[in-house]
Formats: sequence, structure tokens, C-alpha cells
Amino acid sequence: MLASSLPTSFLLLVLLLSHPSHSVDFIVTSDPLVRWVEEHGAPLSHLVLDPKVGHLYVGGVDHLYQLTSDLEMMSHVRTGPYLDSPDCLPPIVPQDCPSAQPTHNHNKLLLVEAGQEDGPGGLIVCGSLFQGICDKRSLSNISQLIYQTTNPVDTQYVAANDPRVSTVAVVINTENKQAGGGAGGILRLMLVGRGYTSKGPGDIPPITTRRLSPVLPPRRAFSQEEDLGKLVVGSYSEYNNHFVKAVAHGNHVYFLFSRRDMWHKKEYRTYASRLCASDRSFYSYVEVPLLCHGGYNLAQGAWLGNHSGNTALFIVMAAGQASTPVATGRSALCAYGMAELDAMLRRAQEVCYTEGGRGSSGQEEAYIEYAVSSKCLKLPKDSLSEYPCGGEHTPNPIASTVPLQATPIVTSATQLTAITTATEAGHTIAFLGDVEGRLQKVLVRSDWSGYLYGSIMVDKGGVVRADLLLDNSQKHVYVLTNRKLSKVPVSTCERQTDCQSCLSLRDPYCGWCVLEGRCSRKNQCLRHMQPNHWLWSFEPTNQCVTVQSLMPSNQSKDEQTQVTMLVVQLPFLTEEESLSCVFGLLPPQPARVTATSISCQSPAPELLPPMLKGRDHMVLPVSLVFGHVTITTGHMTFYDCGAVSRLNQSSQCLACLSSVWRCSWCPLDQLCTHNHSCANHHIVLTQRESPGPSSCPLVFALQSSALVPLGLTSTVVLRARNLDVYTDEAQYVCVVQIEGVQINLTAAVERRPDNTHIFTCSPHQFQNAVSQLQYSTAVYLRRGERRIDISPGLRLQLYDCSAGQSDCSQCRAVPEEYGCVWCSESPAPGCVYNQSCTSVPANTCPPPQITQVLPGSGPLEGGILVTITGSNLGMSYQDVVGGVTVAGVWCQPQPEGYQISTRVVCELQSSGKQREGPVLVTVGTTAPGKSKQIFTYQDPQLLDLVPDKGPVSGGTRLTIRGRQLLTGQKSDLRAFLGPQPCYIVEEVTDSQLVCLTGPSNQTGEVSLRVMFGKAEKSISNVTFRYLDDPVIKDATPAESFNEGGRVVMVTGINLDVVQQPIISVWVEPLVVQRVKRRRRLALLTANQLVFNRTKTTVSEHCSVLSSSQMTCLTPRVTPEVTVRGVWFQLDNVRVHYESIKGKRFTYYPNPELFPLNREAPDVPYRFKPGGVIAVEGQHLTRAMSRQEVMARLGNQECEVKTLDNTHLYCEPPEIQPMSVDDGKELPSLQVFMGNLRMDLGLVQYDSDSLSIVPLAAQIGLGAGAALIILSVLVIILIYRRKSKQALRDYKKVLLQLETLEINVGDQCRKEFTDLMTEMMDLSSDVGGPGLPLLDYRTYAERVFFPGQQVAPLSRQLDLPESRRPTVEQGLQQLNNLLNNRLFLTRFIHTLEAQQGFSQRDRGYVASLLTIALHDKLEYFTEVMKSLLQDLVQQYVVKNPKLMLRRTETVVEKMLTNWMSICLYSFLKEVAGEPLYMLYRAIKYQVDKGPVDMVTGKAKRTLNDSHLLREDIDYCSMTLMVLVKNGVEVQPCPVKVLDTDTITQVKDKILDQVYRGAPFSQRPAADNLDLEWRSGQAGHLTLSDDDVTAVIQGRWKRVNTLQHYKVPDGATVALIPRSQSSGAVNQVFQTGEKTPMLEGEEEEGLRLWHLVKSSEDPEIPKHRKSSMRERERAKAIPEIYLTRLLSMKGTLQKFVDDVFVAILSTKRPPPIAVRFFFDFLDDMAEKHGIDDPETVHIWKTNSLPLRFWVNILKNPQFVLDVQISDSIDAVLSVIAQTFIDSCTTSEHKVGRDSPVNKLLYAREIPRYKQLVERYYSDIHSAASGCYQEMNSTLTELSGSFASEMNSLVALHELYKYINKYYDQIIMSLEEDTSGQKMQLAYRLQQVAALVENKVTDL
Repeated sequence: MLASSLPTSFLLLVLLLSHPSHSVDFIVTSDPLVRWVEEHGAPLSHLVLDPKVGHLYVGGVDHLYQLTSDLEMMSHVRTGPYLDSPDCLPPIVPQDCPSAQPTHNHNKLLLVEAGQEDGPGGLIVCGSLFQGICDKRSLSNISQLIYQTTNPVDTQYVAANDPRVSTVAVVINTENKQAGGGAGGILRLMLVGRGYTSKGPGDIPPITTRRLSPVLPPRRAFSQEEDLGKLVVGSYSEYNNHFVKAVAHGNHVYFLFSRRDMWHKKEYRTYASRLCASDRSFYSYVEVPLLCHGGYNLAQGAWLGNHSGNTALFIVMAAGQASTPVATGRSALCAYGMAELDAMLRRAQEVCYTEGGRGSSGQEEAYIEYAVSSKCLKLPKDSLSEYPCGGEHTPNPIASTVPLQATPIVTSATQLTAITTATEAGHTIAFLGDVEGRLQKVLVRSDWSGYLYGSIMVDKGGVVRADLLLDNSQKHVYVLTNRKLSKVPVSTCERQTDCQSCLSLRDPYCGWCVLEGRCSRKNQCLRHMQPNHWLWSFEPTNQCVTVQSLMPSNQSKDEQTQVTMLVVQLPFLTEEESLSCVFGLLPPQPARVTATSISCQSPAPELLPPMLKGRDHMVLPVSLVFGHVTITTGHMTFYDCGAVSRLNQSSQCLACLSSVWRCSWCPLDQLCTHNHSCANHHIVLTQRESPGPSSCPLVFALQSSALVPLGLTSTVVLRARNLDVYTDEAQYVCVVQIEGVQINLTAAVERRPDNTHIFTCSPHQFQNAVSQLQYSTAVYLRRGERRIDISPGLRLQLYDCSAGQSDCSQCRAVPEEYGCVWCSESPAPGCVYNQSCTSVPANTCPPPQITQVLPGSGPLEGGILVTITGSNLGMSYQDVVGGVTVAGVWCQPQPEGYQISTRVVCELQSSGKQREGPVLVTVGTTAPGKSKQIFTYQDPQLLDLVPDKGPVSGGTRLTIRGRQLLTGQKSDLRAFLGPQPCYIVEEVTDSQLVCLTGPSNQTGEVSLRVMFGKAEKSISNVTFRYLDDPVIKDATPAESFNEGGRVVMVTGINLDVVQQPIISVWVEPLVVQRVKRRRRLALLTANQLVFNRTKTTVSEHCSVLSSSQMTCLTPRVTPEVTVRGVWFQLDNVRVHYESIKGKRFTYYPNPELFPLNREAPDVPYRFKPGGVIAVEGQHLTRAMSRQEVMARLGNQECEVKTLDNTHLYCEPPEIQPMSVDDGKELPSLQVFMGNLRMDLGLVQYDSDSLSIVPLAAQIGLGAGAALIILSVLVIILIYRRKSKQALRDYKKVLLQLETLEINVGDQCRKEFTDLMTEMMDLSSDVGGPGLPLLDYRTYAERVFFPGQQVAPLSRQLDLPESRRPTVEQGLQQLNNLLNNRLFLTRFIHTLEAQQGFSQRDRGYVASLLTIALHDKLEYFTEVMKSLLQDLVQQYVVKNPKLMLRRTETVVEKMLTNWMSICLYSFLKEVAGEPLYMLYRAIKYQVDKGPVDMVTGKAKRTLNDSHLLREDIDYCSMTLMVLVKNGVEVQPCPVKVLDTDTITQVKDKILDQVYRGAPFSQRPAADNLDLEWRSGQAGHLTLSDDDVTAVIQGRWKRVNTLQHYKVPDGATVALIPRSQSSGAVNQVFQTGEKTPMLEGEEEEGLRLWHLVKSSEDPEIPKHRKSSMRERERAKAIPEIYLTRLLSMKGTLQKFVDDVFVAILSTKRPPPIAVRFFFDFLDDMAEKHGIDDPETVHIWKTNSLPLRFWVNILKNPQFVLDVQISDSIDAVLSVIAQTFIDSCTTSEHKVGRDSPVNKLLYAREIPRYKQLVERYYSDIHSAASGCYQEMNSTLTELSGSFASEMNSLVALHELYKYINKYYDQIIMSLEEDTSGQKMQLAYRLQQVAALVENKVTDL
């Protein structure tokens, strides 16, 4: 066992237990209620509980565990792996069982057998090893064996030997009817249900009875005895029951299982079957389908539980995937009452016993299942009561057609896998496990509805196993998952600490135990029977014990009173029990209970906590306590009256008497108190006594004005009331507070008759440093030290007339009560208080003064606002109404814009004509004010706008030209394009206005309008066109270097709509990047949140070339930044690069070029004319191509020929260029890459290649020696010169080849564009009816039996009617024999051992077997795997790399067929479409050029051997073909060539007319004539051969359109061929699509079309040329290579699409491929093959070369199309490329390589990577797809089996049996297992039936 990896903080306890074989980690999580333990042996499968002692037993793979109820391990046993094979019977002897290997033992059964008087019980353990035998172990220690057999017999095979096949069992006790049955006559049996297994013994029934005890010799434990009974079935494989549960209930045993409904719709259903426990013969077997509404048809787990006192079967069911046994995630819980189930089963028995299976309505209600020879009868009516468990005379096994129905209790979107139930306080609770490791809790209500109330994640990602158990105490659930066993509490009541959280749990287990103060289960609460003591959390009406009211709810903190609480839901108490009250944290007080009210004493004042500062009350909790348990809590308020007055100093009495609390005011003591009397019997004012707050002593008003002028002596007079309460002689003082300074003024008192007092404060001159018109200040009255309350809001208003009143109008506008006047006689004129003015104040103000007028111009129509600023512009708005004129025109003042004296805003009125003049403002009778500015009425004119179009998203910068555009202010100007605004963005000049267009909701022309205020101007006959937004479809390249300047070619539509396109790059400083990364790690903030605030971009303008093209130069970025994004800004349209290409635009560091002389950069580089200059560098092609690089040597270009990652080759001029630098004689080499300019040094041409022999050497030597040395030197120099010349020539050839391919690339792009245009129409058809896929039957025929005229699928069994039934019976028995694996493998091996059994026979037999076993593909797959294992064994000894290389054995052809079956849906859904597109692209390209009808050679091809090398003069032409469409005849244009033969023309016409139809549905060209129609009566029938054919010598030319001189645009029609037609007969042979003309060879004439076949263009005419010339002739001339390259480049996308579709892992690879690759990996691992190349070869041989190459070369296997020789030649090259891509050997090409390999030399390494990634992705993906594979195979078996003609296939197979009959019989008789199964005997029976063969029967 392994510990789970939890964080340390989650571990409370780690207990390590040791064991000799392994260690155990026991872990308790931080939740002490949840425990779990992780174990070896995943996946764990079974869990059982010993109910007596509570021990747990867990079974898994190779491991068995015994644990205590607390998950402590007691014992552990290893049960595997051991040497075994499902094909062999135990005991396993390696010599007799070659397929045996170490095999894991999966636990299949784990049962507790209870002890009896005759002996102790035991643990029954059955595994998948040794054909599923069982042993019995001690319950106290599982390591002690009670029973185990070492030599089991075939009757002891119990469990399924396949881990995927289910097995269930139940132990029962029954009466022993035989003598000597043992003590007490009790027989203990085990009833076992198991599914069908394709390996091992195939005759074990689905349900068998096994003996447990007593076991007396010769009896054996676990044996299946004749007298114990079994469920007999006719076909084991058809009735493959998937068992889920077996239970005993009452006197019956029930089995729950799912299987395909063989009676009705062949859909999978769930069934419940029943047997009498005492029934030894299974006479009582009856089953009924279970229907769970909602499509839930597959049982996953079950539990026999209780509901409302009745037993019920709870089942979790899942919805099946289509018609397969594979469960989906959609699940439900359904329950079936056992009484209803028994009634349904009895009804089925009764109907089958007494009514012949039909109910009262005549409908069939019951029938006999399992294909046995019994039928429903009409026995006496009392038969069922007489024979409730059936008898020999009763029909069986019975099945009901009427299902037992149930409505789901709950449903789930996650697949449910397990169920157990519990009963708590009368409620049924279901615990459900699911595939995600979650435990879900459901309350099952009495009406069978459910409520999911809880969910716990027990083991995330682990599937909960079906064995979900409750412990003996019913407090915990044991949950078994793949690796863990967890102990989960059924509830978490204990976690809840208060009543509210407990009730909010909504857990049926939980409730609040009131007097115990805890959340508990009902039976844990002592008084749960009494009312209000236990409150159930699931009852929505329940509420906690609550305090409804508290009396009093508040009281003074200074008093103590009796408090009464009214409590709801108060539990009942005895007289001896009492409650207490607790206030806050104070000691408890005894409480007195009276019904629902409780009384207690409030705490003493001194015990209360202190009041918080600034508060006048506090709230204390009041708890009701029973012992130490708080039952409920209320809240009480304690207030402080003294704090109320302290918090309101200005009006303490008012605050006291107005308070929400019960407070009184003592005026003499200046005290707010809770008492109703004052100290010393002083007067008290209370709230309750009238007049309440109005009785307070109070200054309630100002007798004098509240307005007090500053700087002038003023007297303040106050009025007060209720002052008679004061009897002392204290003095009154007026207090005025100005900015924190108190001014005390003595007060004279005057009493009034109405009991009020007048206080006259002494005069005072108030001052304030702050200059403002008005200042509010506090004033109050003080009597001695007592402050008299003052009415809220009673304040003095100090004011200063001169503050802010700068002119006469402003001064006179001040309200009259202030007394401000304009005094002109003071030292300076100003605004003063009227008493301060020494002269007579001014009655009128001076005339207005105007300082500014805005704007200075306006339109003739008016409508704009004119703002006039100045002084004395009136005292109010009314002063200027009607008094404003602008240039002599009245202007309407606006009230909202008027400011007293300083501003007038008026609306300009229409002038009718252009005029100018000043602005006049008249106020009253004074003279008008006149502006110095002159205002001008203007008439602006719009002349034109540029540009006149833009995108519908807006953003176009529109320039509007005109005159007098600067009329009004900018804010008055508004521009519109139709209804959309155009936003003005620049300062407006008199002649120009610039605006940005807004977005429009539609395209089209709109007019321009400019509003000058209310004046609207437009341009006649000029509109702006909103066009569709630009769309960028492609932008290449996707890389640049930092320096930028690289040209990005952008293609799209509507690009010319944009005025100024921009390419922008968003960059970030690297430092910020690091900060961001740290911040992201620390704060987990989003990327863009950090940088959007400081986004930095660099941009470059783009150049628009046309509507579909523009170029952009990449902006320069510095190395110090990182690029975050690149986009194109097309006015308002922003297109991010990623959205175009699906990848980011990448910036790389700049490429580097090294100086020509790296060692001495200053020394000139010596260059020999005629060669190339090689420049070294690095990263040259990372973001640059050859075409973009420019090199200059001096003043001339150095033509760049080649560029790779590290070298640049350029060819300079033959003559040394001039230098462009005046200071240097020699030219320098400069290379330009975008914005990069690199100077690589000076270059000096060598004028003479011969070195001069040193003169000193000549003088020093004699004449003879000098001549010899000179001769030697000359020879050496000539040799060196020739060598250098050869090297230069080689480099030139390389450059020429590359230049050739580049030139071809341009041609390819043009061809590709044409091809894509043609394919666009085709693409819309593909995927629908336009994809001409063959139906499965035809596909299978062509793949299984290639080249055969009549495949077995299309034949019928050719037999006399008299023999047919017998032969068919024999063939059916042969079919049964083929379903025996031993027979089938012996049969195949025997055939392959025969000498006369040819390779063709092997393939034929394999395909026949495929058809015969097509309805059992799972079995077929197992046999194929077994045979492949034998094949691997053979090749491992020889050479493993050669395995599966060819199809030399039966199993290899079986593999081909298997792949074809499994990949049909993949072809249909994924690969078919790109394959069809490739075919159409090839056909289109081939047909565009001439194709020789006789030789099949074409001008456009990939295959050099099929290349038409002659230059054929041809031209394209269009024929108008008359096509009948209903009643109308319409002309259809068809493109043909003038060199096409008539048959070729007919084919092209049919291709065009029937382009959407499959080939088989088209009329044949041979059955039609081509008729040329000219004029009204001119009809000429054209044919390949007629009397007009041209004959030259022995050559006869096939007629073409050119021959008939058919013009371009001619009208033709296809008409049915008349019998008398003289057309040439054409014969199509299988595999050859080129029509050949017959009959000419007899006449000695040879046919030719474009070239005469005897003239081989590959052999030059000059046969007697030299050897060198012959070698040169072998090479393909440049023009031919150009054709191949052009064709290759044009088709490249379609080839890529097919290869990617086949080899892409973006979608999950087909399950068959994953399954088979897993199998090959297992085989390699088993045989110790660790060479990855070998496994790669196996996978390549099994899938790409075995299946895909076949499909690529023969698309007609999948598609309903015709493959001509010219198309076949192209497909062969592509298929060979696919083969080369799948090989592991390095792909080397040289001058002798085939042209086909040279063509794809650059692509093959890329394809190799695709293959390797495909293999590695499948290998690295999680395995375990066997179950999914089997489900797929089952589905395929059902889907296509009906289309297979299995009887014909069986009859054909029998012919081989007949041919090698004796050898096969001998082989079967030699095999011991075959003897046991009597296989030879059964084959003899077949022979006797099929052909009356006399046998030894």
C-alpha cells in the first residue's frame, strides 16, 4: 500500500505498518471522521465485510487484503502473477502451452461464507487465472488456506478468465435431497453468473450452481455437477450477459444483468431474473426487463434495501452509447419493489404456463429465451400454484416481454457506479458512487422521489467500485476506488456547533438536540421522543428555539429590573429542572419559567461593562442556559441619559427630552437623568409630561436682524422662554463665536408679559479676516456657568458688501436687506454698507463695458451662441432682454448663460445677408455699451472632401475643403456623414476641416453635412461611400529581425478602402517584464492589467498596392524590449496577426554577416572573375529569404544566388565595378537586409590567375633545370586552374538549380491559384452528397478481394433446393466450429503447412474468414492477436525487422482486412474528404494539359516515366454543351484542348455535367456519341476513328478536335449511340483505364495520338555519341524538370492535407490504431526487443504500408471514381513518397536518385517528423483502450454483419477443408485439448451434412 500525497498540514497521523512483502502507509486526513488507506493491486475490484466481527476483505490485481474496521491491515496475500494463458487448461505446463506467460490475477469473486455447525465459514476467492478457479481462505487470517486445488477439472472453472468480463455469485443454504448429504441435511451452494469469454472453454453457461459443502469424494468443491443445475443456452456468444449483482431474498435467488435484447429491437437492456433457491434444474428460471424511464438502460450497480418497510431493489443505471454496451455519463437511480418484481415474474410464468405466452389482449407477454427448444404451453390454470418452482413438464427458461417500469429517483450527468442504502429514523437514504470518485447522498422520499442533499469527493479521479458497504454500526460507508479504501462517515452532524448551522445542513441524519446543545442523529438525543427536544434538519418548517420578545427591551444602565422573555419552541422540562439567564459575560441569574415566558433579574449597574466613547447605549446578549448548554439568545439595550446630554452641548435639555430613551432633565442641576425626580427636590422636566421638550429653557429667536455688517457697531437682541425655573441671581452673558474665538457681551434682560425674556447684548463692532460676502457664526446665552439651550439653526450672518462686488451692477444686485450701495465718493468707488457711504449713493450705474466677444463670426442663418463679457452688463437677466444687437441684428439673450454684470450669452439671429459691425448692449436708460471687436456674418461654403470612401467601421481621416469654414466656434461645428457623426480632430482653418468618420451600420453612399450652429451646409453631387471593412486573409512572412524593414505582404479584400494602414508592434521593456513576472507569481494578476496603462507601440505606415494587396515594412524594435503583439490598424479596424495566421508574429535578433576577410578585415578580398562570392554568417534565414536580400559591389549589383542559414552566395559582375566611395579605389561589398546595411569589406579582382615565377629562382638555376621547373610549375598551375574552374562550375549548377526551383515557384503559385478557384465549387459539395464514398459492402469487396470479378459478397449459394437445408445446417455447424479458437488456429496452421496452399490462397482464405466472423469481430480480433503472437515468435528467431513486410500468411491478410474494417468510419469522417480533394486536384491538373490517349503519357504529371516530353502545340478552348435540364435545353461551357481525342472530350464533358455524381451513376462515354452542331441543320458526329482519319505509312492517328477543325465556342451535344454508328469499339480492362482502339493491328496499322510509341524521347537521336554525351542525355532537360516541379508545387497543399489527415494527433487517432500499436509495444516488451527502429518498422508495416499506401494508390477502393493511367502514375509517386516518409533509414539523394525521390527530397524529412510524432503521441498516450476497442468491435459487428454473405464464405472455406480434409482431421486428433472438445468428430459431422461425405461417425 502506498500513502497518498497530502500536504503536511492535512496529516494528523501517519502510522506505518510493516509486512514482509511490502509496507503500508495509514493516513488519517485533517478531518478525523474520514480515513483512507491506499493499497497495491490497482484496480481494486471487490470489498466484503464479515458481519460478525466487522473485518474487511479487499480483492485487487495480484493482491488480497484483510483489514480491521478502522482500516488497519491484518493480513496480506499475493495471488499473482503466475504463468498462465486463457487458451490453456490448468495445470499449466510450459511445454504444452507455448502461449503461457506471467499473467496478472484479477479478483473476480470475493464472498464471505458464514460458519455453520458443520464447520467454520471462509472467504471464497476466485481470480481470473487458471480458467477462473476458486479457493477458500480463513476469515480470521486470509493467509491460511482452507481449500485449494492444484489440479482442477473443467467442472471447477468458476469465474471469467477475462478481466473485462463480469462474474457475480451468492451463497445459499438448501435442503440436501440426496442421502448422506451431511449433518442436518443442509447443502451449501454457490450460484454463479458470468459473462461470455472468447478464450478458454466456451461452453460454460451464464448461470451455474457450484457445490460448497459438504464435499465428500468423489465430489469436489466449486464443481459444476450434473444434478446441481445450470442455465442452458443455445448460443453462448449471443447471450453474453453482463452480470451486475446476485442476491438471495426469501426463497429465491435474483440475478441482475444487462445484454442485447435478442427478442425485440436488438438494443441493450437490463434484466432481473429469479430462481427458486431449492430448484436444482432451473425449471423456475424467469426473467423480466427493467425499464428506467429516460433511456437509462445499463445497470451499473445494485443494492437490496428497504423503503417504507418494504424490500426494494435499488439500481444505478446509465444510458448506453448508441446501440452498444458502453455506458455514457448520463445516469439515474431507479428502485423496484420486490413485491412488484415478484408479481411481474409470476405473471410471466403464469402466462407461459397456461396461456401459451399471450395475455388477454392476444399480445405476446412471455416467451422462451436463450434459443432452447422449449415453448410456452397451455397447461391447467392451477399449474403455477401447483408448481411454483416449475417442473419437468413446464416450459423454461421464461422471459417477460413486458418490462417492470420505474421513474428515476434522481439523475446525474456523471456516470453512477455504485449504490447502498440505509434507514435512518424511518427514512431511506441512498449513497451513490460515481466515476469521478465522488460519494453522493440522496434522501428517498416515501413517494419514490429523491433529493440530493450532499456530495463528498472521496478520491478525485478514482472510480467508485460497485461494492459500497455500510459498517455494522451504520455510521460509516466503506468506499472502494481504484487504489484506495476509504471510511466515510454517513453524516457530519457533529461538526455543527450551533442550531442554525445544524438546521441549514438539510441532512436527514441530523437534528438539533436542544437541551444537549449539539447537532446529532435522532437516536443520540436522549429526549428525542419529547416535543421540541430534537429538531430535524430536513424539516423545512423547523426553527431553532428563539426569543420572540424581551420586556423591557431597554433600560437605564443605572437601574435593575425584572426582565421577561417570550420564547418560541421551548422544550418541555420537569419540575426539578431549571433554566438560567446570562447577560453578556456576567454570572448566570436564576430564571422562572411560566408557560412560554421566562423571567429573570437584570444585572446590578456596577456589574455592567463601561459605555463606549461617543455612544449613549450598549447592547448585551441575554442567553437562556440549561446547565452548561445555551438554548437560545436574545438582546437587551442599556442606555445612559447623562451621555445623551453630553453628546449635544448646544441643546442639552432638548436632546435629553427628545431622546428615544426614557430620560428627564433637571434644569437647575444641568443634568439628564433616568430618574423621575431631581436631587434636592429641584424641578424636573420629563418626556411624559406635557409639554415635554417645549418646556426646556430656550433661546428660540433673534429679536434683531440675523444679518450683521462687518466693521460697523451692531447690537444683537435674543428672545428666550421658560427661564422662570432659574431663581438665583446669576448674570446673563451673550456669547458669539467667530472662527473659534468667543466674544462675551453683557446682556440686559427685559421680561415680557407672555413669560418670554428679551436679552439685549452690548453693542459690538464685529470683524472677520476672511473676505467674503456672508459668514455664518454661532451665538448663545449663558447664565453663570449654565448654558441655555438655543434652537437648532439659530445663527448670526456676518457680511461684507465690498467682498466680490467689483462694479456698480453687481453691488446694486445684492438683496436689499443687506443694505449695500454703490458709493462713488469714497477714496475709490466701491460697494459699501449704506451707513458707511459719506455721499449720496448712486441710483444708476455707468454704461456697460464690453471687453470680449466670442466668436467673432457667425453664419447668415444664425443659430449659434455669442458670449459677451465685460462689466455693468445689468443687475439681472431682465435688464438685458431686448438690449443686445450683433452687427445691427437683434440677439436673443439666454437666461442660463447670464452672469450678473459680467457676462451675456445670446443666440445669434438670421441676418439675411453678409454684414459686419460691433456688438451693442443697452441696460435701462443708460447709453449702450459698444464692443471694439467687429462681428462678421459669413456664408461658409463646402467645396470637396478627400477621400471619398472608407470602411464601415469608421476611422477614416476625412479632409473637408471650403471657404470661411472658421465661422463660429469649433464647438458650433458638427460634421455628419448621413446620420453618423464625423468627429472633428484638428484646429479648423478658414479653408480646411479634418474629421474622423464614425462607424456606420450599413454600406453605401452618404451625403456630407456640416452644421454651423443651426446652419446646415453640404456639397451637391459629392458623396462619401461607406464600403465593407477591409479583411486580411494572409500576411507573410511571420518573422522579422529587430532592425525591421522586412516587407510583409498582406493579402485580403477591400484593402484600398483604408486611407492610411499601419502595422503596429506592442513592446515592453525587459525590466518591466521581470517585474510583471514576479508580480504575476505573487499576486496572480492578469498579464494585460500590468501593462495596458503604459502600452508602448512602434509603428510603420503600409503601402496599398491594390484592393487585395498591400505591403508593410516591419517596424524597428530595440533589443532591450520584448514584443508582446503585432497588429494592423486599418482606420478603425484592428486586425491582430494571431487572428490571421493562428500564430504570433516573431521578432528575432538581427542576422550577422562576417567580413570577407575575417582574419584581416582591412585587407581586400581577392576574387577570381567568373565565380561567386561566399559570405559567412549566422541566422541568415531565420527571418529573411533570398529574394529579400540585396547585395551591391561598388556601384553595381552582386546578384544573390543562394542563401542558407550560414552562407550567402552572390555572383558579381565579370568586370570589377567602380567604388562608390571617393576615398577608396576598390569597391566594397554591401549587403542590405530590410533596414540592415552591412559593409563586408573591399573586393579586388584577380587580373591574372598565373603567378609569376620568381626571377631569383631563374637566375640561380641552369637553363635545363629552369626549363624543367618551369614545365612542372605550368602543369601544376593548369591543374589548379582546372580544379578551381570545376568547383566554380559546380557552385554555378547548384545556383542554377535553386534559381530554377524559385522560378517554378512563381509558376506554381499561379497554377495553385487557378486550381483553388476551380476547387472552391467542389468544396461546397464535399462532406455532403458531393463526397462519392462507396457503401461499406462495395468497399469491403474491393479491399478483401482486389482484382476479382465476382467477389463472394455478390454471389449466392449455388445449390439444388433439395440439398440446401442440409448444406446450410452443415455450414452453420462449421460456423460454430470456427467460433472455437482451437479449431480455427489448427485449421489455419494446417493449411499454411501445405505445399499447394499458395500465397493467393492464403489471402483468399483470410478474407473468407473475415466475412464468416464479421458478426463476431471481438473473437476475430482475439484470434488474430493469437496468430500474430505466433508470427512474432517466428520472426524474433530470424529477423524481427522483416515481420509484416509482405502479406505471406493468413494472419497478415487478416490484419489488412481488420484495419480496413476498423478504419472505414475514419475514412468516411476524416480522411475521405482530403483524399477526394487530392484526386480532383490531380485530375484537374492532368486534364489541363495534353494526355496521350495511346501511351497514357501526360504533359502535367509527377511521374517522369509518364511525362510527355515533346513540345506539343495545343490551345485551350471552350465548348458549349447542350444539356437537357427538365424541359429546357441549356448550354453548359466545358473547357477542353484542341488536341483532345473525341473520347477524351466526352470524358471531360461528362466530368463537368455530372461533377456532383458518383462515377457509377454516370452514363458511359462508350454509349454516347459527340455531335457537333453548326447552324440550323449542321449536325456532325465526331469519333476517334472514321474515314477521315489520317494514315501515314503504317501509322494511323486518332482523331482530335484539331483534326475536325472544331472552333472555340462551338456547340456540341452528347447523344445516345446508335447501333449503326461507325464509332470505334473501346474496351476497358480491369486496372487499365486507357481505352485502346482495336482492329487496326490486323491491318498492319499502328495507332498514335500525340507521339508515336516507337520513338522514345528519352533516347537521343545521336546514339553513336561519346560516353560523356550519353551520360548527359540521361539527365532530364530543364524544361521537363520544370514541368514536374510545377505539378508538385501546385498539388503540395492537397498532398499535405492528406498526409496530415492520416497522421495528425490533434484529434484522437482511431481506436484500432491505438489498440494495435499498444499490442505491438507489448509484443516488443515481451520478447525483449528494445530497438525502437524494429517497433517503428512493425507499426509502419501494419498500418501505413499495409493500409494507407493501398488507399493512396487506389482511391477507387473508397471513392466511387475512375482512375486513369495518368492519374495512377501521379498517385504512385505520392504513395512512394508516403512509403519513404515512414521508413527509418536516412533519405539520401544523389545524382543517380530517381526523379520521383528528388521531387520530394525536401518534404520527406518533414513528413518523417509527422510519422514519428504520430507514433510517439500514440505511445505516450495512456493505454487501456481494450474495453473501448471491444465496444467498438461489438458495434461494428452489429452495424455491418447483415451486409456480409457469410454462407457463401463458409461454403468457399469448406472447399479448402475438403481439399485438405485428411490433414486437418489428423491435426485435430493429435491435439489433446482438441480431443477433449471432440473437434475432429464435429468436423466430420459438418462434412457429412455439406457433401454427404462418408465419415467414421
